[in-house]
This record gives sequence, C-alpha cells and structure tokens, in this order.
Amino acid sequence: MDKIKSFFTNFIDVIFFVTVVMFKILVYGKHMSSFKSSFIPALASVFVLVSIACIFKTRGRARFLYICNCIISIFIVSDLIYYKYFKDIISVSVLISGFQLNAVKSSVANLLDFKDFLYLFDIVFIIPFINRYLTSQNRKLSTKVRVSMFLVFILVGIFIDFKSFYALSKEQPRLLTTMYNKVYIAKKLGTVNYHCLDIYNCVFANINRLTPVSKDKFQAIEYFIDKSKSSHENLNGIGQGKNLIMIQVEALQGFVINSSVNGKEITPNLNRWISRSEYFDNFYYQVAAGGTSDAEFMTNNSLYPASAGAAYLLYSGNEYNAMPKNFKNKGYYTAALHGFRESFWNRNVMYRKFGFDNFYGEKSYKQNESIGLGLSDKSFLTQSVEKLKNMKSPYYAFLITLTSHFPYDDVNKYGDFDVGDYKGSLIGNYMKAIHYTDEQLGMFLDELDKNGTLKNSIVVLYGDHYAIPKDKQDQLFNFLKTGSKSDLEWEKLQKVPMFIHFPDESVKGVNHVYGGQMDIYPTVCNLFKLKEEDMLGKDLFNPESERVTFRNGSFIDKDCYYSSQDDIYYDVNTGNKISKSDKLEKEEDYILNQLGYSDYILRHNLIKKLNLDKNK
Repeated sequence: MDKIKSFFTNFIDVIFFVTVVMFKILVYGKHMSSFKSSFIPALASVFVLVSIACIFKTRGRARFLYICNCIISIFIVSDLIYYKYFKDIISVSVLISGFQLNAVKSSVANLLDFKDFLYLFDIVFIIPFINRYLTSQNRKLSTKVRVSMFLVFILVGIFIDFKSFYALSKEQPRLLTTMYNKVYIAKKLGTVNYHCLDIYNCVFANINRLTPVSKDKFQAIEYFIDKSKSSHENLNGIGQGKNLIMIQVEALQGFVINSSVNGKEITPNLNRWISRSEYFDNFYYQVAAGGTSDAEFMTNNSLYPASAGAAYLLYSGNEYNAMPKNFKNKGYYTAALHGFRESFWNRNVMYRKFGFDNFYGEKSYKQNESIGLGLSDKSFLTQSVEKLKNMKSPYYAFLITLTSHFPYDDVNKYGDFDVGDYKGSLIGNYMKAIHYTDEQLGMFLDELDKNGTLKNSIVVLYGDHYAIPKDKQDQLFNFLKTGSKSDLEWEKLQKVPMFIHFPDESVKGVNHVYGGQMDIYPTVCNLFKLKEEDMLGKDLFNPESERVTFRNGSFIDKDCYYSSQDDIYYDVNTGNKISKSDKLEKEEDYILNQLGYSDYILRHNLIKKLNLDKNK
C-alpha cells in the first residue's frame, strides 16, 4: 500500500496529464464526430510526450507536461471553434494563408462558447497546485529510473503509433502526405498525432523550398516556358465574349462512355451530348497524390501536381497566373461551385489565390439531399442552374460534382439502374453511381439548352481521375472482356472523357489527339484569346506534340508508351516492347525537365518572380 501511495505521490503529474488529456481528446472527439477509433493512437501519442517528460527531473517533468497540456488544450479549443464554421480542423497551411481566418473573423464572437474554455480549466486552477505540491515534496528519481521510464513509454508509444500510421497509409495511401481530409486523420490517429503530422509536412515542404534557384536555372525555366507556348491558328478567338462553363465530374472514367450493361447504356446523357460536341477520345487524367484537387490545379494553371503531397496544401501561399484571374483581366465574372464543405482540399484558400470572385460552397447550397459524401448531384446541379441564371455575363463558372465519389456504396440512393451480374461488386456499384450522375448532368445541360444559356456559352466537361483502382483491375478487365492485362492495356484504360460543346454545335466530332488535363487551360486561352503565360500544356486544337506526361515520369502518345517504373517502352498500336532509341531518350529528358521545372516553379514561388520580370 505504501508503494502504491509513494508511486502516486511521485508521479501525480504524469497520472493527471495522461488522464486529463485523454479525457479532453475523447470529449473533443464527440463534439467533432465519433472518434472512438482514435483512442489507442491518441493514447500512444500521449505516451510519447510522457516519455520525453520522464527524461527531466521532477520539476522539469512537471513543467514540460504543463506546457504540453497548454498546447494540446489550445489546439483543441481552436479546432472546435474552427470546426463550427468550416467543419474542418485548423492546420498550419490555414494559419500561414490567413484567408480562412479572415473569413471567419467577423463571426468569431458568435462561434465562441463558454463550454469550450472548460478545456483550459485544469491549466488555470488545478495544475499549479500539483506543481506546487511536487516542488514541496522535492523527491528525486535516479537517472536509471528516469531512463527506464523513458524507454518503456517511448517504445510502447512508437510501436502503437507505427501500427496506426501504417494501417491508415494502407487504407488511404495518399492521405498522410496530402492531408486532404484532416478530420478523418484526426479521427483515425487522434488530435495530437494529426497536428504533429501537419507540422511535419509543413516543415518538410518549406525545407525543400530553401534551396535557392540559380540565375541560370531561372533563365532555363523562362526559356522552356516560352518554347512551350502553342501557336494558335485553329478556332482562335471563337469564344470571345461568351461564357465558359467548366464541369469537373468526380471519378468519370472513359470506359463507361458508349458502353452498356445488361442491355442499357451506362451514360446515355453524356453519350448524347458527346455527339453534339467536340469529343476527345484520347484524353488522360494526370493527377498524382492530390487526386481531385490536382485535376482542378492542372486545369486552372497548366502546371503539374506536386511531386509529393498536394499542391493545394503545400503551395497555398504561392502566386498563380490561373484561369480565373486571366478571365477577370478580360472583364469576366468568375465563380467556383461545389456543394461540399469549403475547406475540403483547402479550396477556400486556393480559389482566392486563383482569382475566383466567388466560391459557392456548402454554405451557399440548401443541404436538402445527401448521397455518399454530401450534397447529391441532383440537388447541386439543380441549384447551380439558378446560380448561373443570376451571374452577369460574360462569366467563367467552374463546377465540381461529388456523388460518384469512391467507394460508391450509397447504392440504395442511386436509383434502380440494373447492373445485372455486377450487382454488389465495386464496378457494379460504380456503374450505378455514374449512371445517376449522368442523369443529373443530362438534366443540367438540357436545362441550360432550354433556357438559352448555351447559345452564348462554351461548355467543357471532363473527368478528374480514375474510378476503378488497380487492385480491382480484374473487375474492369472482365467487364470489358479484355484479353490482355498488360501494363500498356491498363494505362490505356486511364482515359477520362472530355468534350467541348460550342454554341449552335458549330464545332463537333471525334478528335483523336492525345491530351490531358494540363492541356485544358492553353486550349481555353486559344478559344477565348486569353494571354498564355507560364503554362506547360498544349492547345488541343493546335498541338505541336501529342505527348501526355504523367507525374511519375511516364508518358504516352499515339505511337509510344513509356513506363518509368519499369523503364520499358511499348508500341501503343501493337503492344510490343520496343528498344530505347536516341529519339526516345531525348523525349524522356524533355519529360524530366518539364516535371522538374514545374516543381521549381511551385517550390520557389517562381510565378511571382516571372511576373515581376514581365513588368520590368
């Protein structure tokens, strides 16, 4: 009994810290959403902090734990206040950018709740008494005991944390580097681990930026960008003065177009509109770790995604010559429309950076029907029709759909589309989801046609990324009844639909040029006679090359596919491997330079410097 009493007396600060901090984390989790699954990793993160505290002598240990408690409590209170407005968790990128905080500043008084500050109660009233008690006892622990405690806590904490991080990385391979769903990370790993990960990612990204760009490198980048400009001849200026309506469709993959299941078309409405438009049937997604946000980033900037992580998070402080800003300089009104929460993928920061006049996010839509992640495409597109009606022409409207988002498991709400033998499979659920979205897109485009909007508008519609992951490739190959399952055949299936609809269907047909999301902005510049500055893509109507470059260094065109992972070249038409030639080596060098220069532009915020040079 005396030993227990002695232990409690000697380590009252440690016991109190673990108990109170874990209690705060669990109560905080209930306010955010159900965080029960984060208990074990949250405890592990607390153990790591305790292990560090045990290195110090009694007074130093108590002070260290007090500081940790203060920091954790402040983060919790900040998260809660931020979550009430944005339904997200605060991050370093948000603090650096400042835009989101400015947006919420006027509402802070309404967001504050006295109960939130109860998280600070122990810091002010209880811990000082504990620290005073420990000081008065003046008990000293030997170095051997302190080191032993450090080792026990650190090993247990790191072991549990490693398992938790590894499990999450397997479940969502891109999540830990991109941080695109901060709430989910905190739910899975606990708030302490989330904030440590956020700080680590931010510091790592900034270290990469510290290496200065030499004058020669900067001039090489300027020269490369200048050489990348397209020579605009075909359809130059055809869209001047007209509206641009751009629609990015979630997980719209090319194989569903003009395909049927159980005797019924999967995308009858898109098939119909494709026949009325210029359809690019060799169009590839080029996203990397940033997924949907990468597609948005490329489409609006014609710069490649970040080499690691997501540009929307890592480079939110950069300057951009983005499409919305370009249109604004021509007197256009610009707006982004998406029915999900504004802070997801850091959109409310990046859209301001791009130059959008307005962002109609979750708060701008009636949340009257939810499917999958959030507001249904039916409700989103129906409400968006009304928003477009109220926009002053000419305008650039950028819409992003949501319902067809992986894992396509809200099957009871997709309607009664019969997928036959594929019922219950991932590809079957996807076909139901994309059939639903197709129906809503048909309604949307038909309504714009009916109310006269399309008479003065160009519509660009494309898919953002793959729908079927590679670990489910057998389902896709089986559906398509593809004999070969080679890397080349898989790469060919990574096409996404892209079509451009012109007023009065003045331009239409199937265009076989090889292109990707990097090429949309230069193509728009040609159609609307916008300035083509600091872009690495090509104009699809005036291509000097048909190369499509992927973030990992692979590329494809009408003749050849290069797989960078295997360092193998394939003949696109025969599927046979081909030997490396001097021409192909030069192509590979060009690709690596292009990706490398794009990385330099992002890491060192070179658009700002490029703009300064132009204005001299």
